[in-house]
Amino acid sequence: MPPSIFQMLERNVGKKIRVILDPAYGFEGVLMAVTNQPSGIWLSETEAIVLRSTIAQPIPQVASREERSEIFLNLTSVQRIEVMHAPPPRR
Repeated sequence: MPPSIFQMLERNVGKKIRVILDPAYGFEGVLMAVTNQPSGIWLSETEAIVLRSTIAQPIPQVASREERSEIFLNLTSVQRIEVMHAPPPRR
């Protein structure tokens, strides 16, 4: 039986994630908690982000950021969740 979305999210508690709410707006922050009732996630050290894409660059890029503190996001309004991996150290 495949793991549920809650189990997959709980594995990433403490990691930085990007949550996309619509094609042009989302949040980046550290995943602090996952709740079942209501179904959602708590982020800390959060930044609201605006995403932009163009015909020449179809993959959305972060165009601007605005600092927020802690935020709760209901999973019914989330389109996509991405785990942000730290870049490899330079030598």
